[in-house]
Amino acid sequence: MRNDLQGLDISQKELQQLTDLPVNEELILVIRSLKKIANRFLEKSKGPEAATAYFITIAPLVFSYVIFTTFISLSLPGLNFIPSWLLFSAFILAGGSLAQLAFYFIWKQRSKVVKNNITPSLKILLSDVERYNNVIKAIFINDQIEAAGNTNVSIRERKKVLDALNLTRTDLIRALRTERILRENKNFIVSNTELFANNLPTLSAMQVSEQASEHGRLLNEALQIALDVQLEMKRLQSQN
Repeated sequence: MRNDLQGLDISQKELQQLTDLPVNEELILVIRSLKKIANRFLEKSKGPEAATAYFITIAPLVFSYVIFTTFISLSLPGLNFIPSWLLFSAFILAGGSLAQLAFYFIWKQRSKVVKNNITPSLKILLSDVERYNNVIKAIFINDQIEAAGNTNVSIRERKKVLDALNLTRTDLIRALRTERILRENKNFIVSNTELFANNLPTLSAMQVSEQASEHGRLLNEALQIALDVQLEMKRLQSQN
């Protein structure tokens, strides 16, 4: 990712801090996590760090297996007729199942918190954040295509596009902070006018007429998101 895109998106962690809600949280899948670990191991095992990768991956398994078999032999000698590797596999499977169940209940509880606290305004703003992040991702993918040798796909007036996105990001963050204040203080009338100041006039002035061009499309998308945010801000004001 180019330096000018670094930190431009609104990450899930930042979004949760801004809203004080576990929004957009996905259920942790044990199988998916294990696949990631396996893929990371395969990648490192093919490089100069192969020996370290093997040690870090295999050593904990061997150590756990030795501890487990020792515990079974001393505490449950009646199970010695069952192969230790089979018992260990069953233990790992049971542990993984319990972990998955725990992750599910945690995710369910956090989802319930979001459902009980989310407002129509926050739903709209979350949708705008997703659209905004998709624009960033589209630019990132376009940069990768350009880096592969397709110079004809480069975004013209890139700085203007990124300036527009920076303004949009500022408005989104301001709107999310305002929504949180109003949500947590339903009878509170916001007196800080700075929260309702916006960069829409500046952003509108940057809109280009070449809607068919890539940079024009990105600018128009940023403007549309900003318009949606501004409309929601006005609606929030009118409610209070």
